[in-house]
Order: sequence, then structure tokens, then C-alpha cells
Amino acid sequence: MRIARLLLVKIAGMIAVLLLVSLATYLIFYILPADPARSECGRLCTPGQLRQVRAFMGLNAPVWRQYLDFLGGIFAGRTYGSGQGAIVCPAPCLGYSFQQNRTVLSLIGQTLPVTASIALGAAVLWLVTGTAAGVISALRRGTAVDRTVMTTAIVGVSAPSYLVGLLAILFFGFKLDILPYGGYVSPLQSPAQWAFHLILPWCTLAFISAAIYARLTRSQMLDALGQDYVRTARAKGLRERRVVGRHALRNVMIPIITMFGLDVGTLLGGAVITEKVFSMYGLGALLIGAVQTTDLSTISGVTLVAAVFVVVANFLVDLTYKLLDPRV
Repeated sequence: MRIARLLLVKIAGMIAVLLLVSLATYLIFYILPADPARSECGRLCTPGQLRQVRAFMGLNAPVWRQYLDFLGGIFAGRTYGSGQGAIVCPAPCLGYSFQQNRTVLSLIGQTLPVTASIALGAAVLWLVTGTAAGVISALRRGTAVDRTVMTTAIVGVSAPSYLVGLLAILFFGFKLDILPYGGYVSPLQSPAQWAFHLILPWCTLAFISAAIYARLTRSQMLDALGQDYVRTARAKGLRERRVVGRHALRNVMIPIITMFGLDVGTLLGGAVITEKVFSMYGLGALLIGAVQTTDLSTISGVTLVAAVFVVVANFLVDLTYKLLDPRV
């Protein structure tokens, strides 16, 4: 009952956060000076035509009514206009892009696999390599290995992602010509080509993020190795591998997992720079295009989906705490 009550509280908090995010997003993007109706109507639009376009897009109602229609569309769908020319947006409707003549959800569904492929593959890579490098550096403190790992980590933290990506393309794509440097292949079409085309994006993101994780893991591991429970475990005669893996590393992983959940959730909302560098059309590219064309429906829809990823990632992190530390 206690666990169920905690889950209900967490889920209620997630819903409240998403409602606040949706309200803030809607108000920010729809109170801006940009006018979606005028953009859709064109430069030679007459006042009468503009009023018709506003009515068709549902922008002639008060802002509070527009927001309620937006929320209602998520759960029950929405219809734009009336008669034969009406546009039906089935639930869950995150809006309709009149510039691309498609629902926002279909646009997100088309681009999300690209972003998810980049984000999840890179996340696994940077979590494993960054944590392992940090642990090794802490266990070899003051040695050449420690200095090498920390120097590499400083380079990774300092280097911008677009610079690392461009250098990777230049070296592995043009000079050595051993890796593809653009395009996306669906895993349904060819799993091998899917992974092959994502090696450079994965390594670019992983190099930068793994550097941060290595520094954090090293500092946390050094602190954990000096705790009483580690000294007690060693005094009992346990093997060093068991002391490090079961006692020290388990506590070190709590802040690592916290940061990991935030990073993955944010990255799933759109790896903007990485997608641009490697010519992949994901959520980040969709968002950039929507900003350039003032497609406010797409902007608000992508923003809300990105918020969902962050909130869900934090929820999963909270559940993981229990597995890492039963005291939580």
C-alpha cells in the first residue's frame, strides 16, 4: 500500500507538471507577435480572408478557450473548420501543421525514431565508458592512467559537440573513408546499416557526455572508498572486486543515475546540433524548421513531447533508486 501510494503521488505530480508545461508553452508561443493565421493566409491576404483563416484554425476564440481546445484535442481529437473542407485531427491530437498539411503527432512519429536511435545508443555508450573510466581513474589515483583519463575528460568537457562531430566527419569520413557521415537507415530496413550509420553520432555524443560522467564517477568513488562501510568490508576479508562493485559502486551510481535520467530525457527531446551536423532529420531538425517557419503548432507539440520524456525519465530514475539503495 505504501509503494502504491507513492506511485500514485508520483504519477499525479507528473500530470501536474505536464499540465503546467503545456499551459506555459501554449501561452508563450501563442501570445508572441507572430501570427500563424497571417502566415497561412499569405502576404496578399485581405482582412476578410484573414478572419476566415482565423476561424478555420480556431484562433478567433479567447486564449483560454484555445488552450482548453488544445487539451481536449489530446484526449478526444479535434476538428478544424467545418463542412467538406474540415480537417480531422484524431486523438491524441497535439495540433495540426497547416504549413506541412499533416498532424503534429505524425510529424513527431516520423522523426522520433531518428532522435531515439541517436539518444539511446549514445546514452548506453557514455554511461558504460564514462562510469568505467571514472572507476578505473579513482582506483589508480595519481598514476599515469588517472592523469590520462582526466586529461581526456577535460578535453571532452571543453569541446563543443559540433566541433567534435565535424572533426569526426573529417577524419573518419573523408580522410580514412571508413564510416558514413550522414543519413539515416531504418533498423527495419537493415539493422546492420542502421548501427553503421549511427557510429559517428553515437561516439560524438558519448565522448562529450562520458567525460562529464568520468569526472563525476571519479570524485564520488574516491569519496565512497573512504567511507566506514568500505573499510569494514575490506576488514572482513572481502575481495577488492566485491568491495568496489557491490559496496562502493552501488552508492556511487545514485547521483550518476540521477544525471543520466535528466540527460537522456533532454536528449530525447531533440539532439539538435548532432542531427544538424550529421544531416539526420529528427525531432531537433523538426523543431528548427518549425521555428524558422513560425509553425507554432509544431513548436508547442514538440516542446510538450520533450517535457514528457524528461518527466518520465525522472520517474524511472526514482524507481531505480529503490534498486540501488533499499534505504530510499
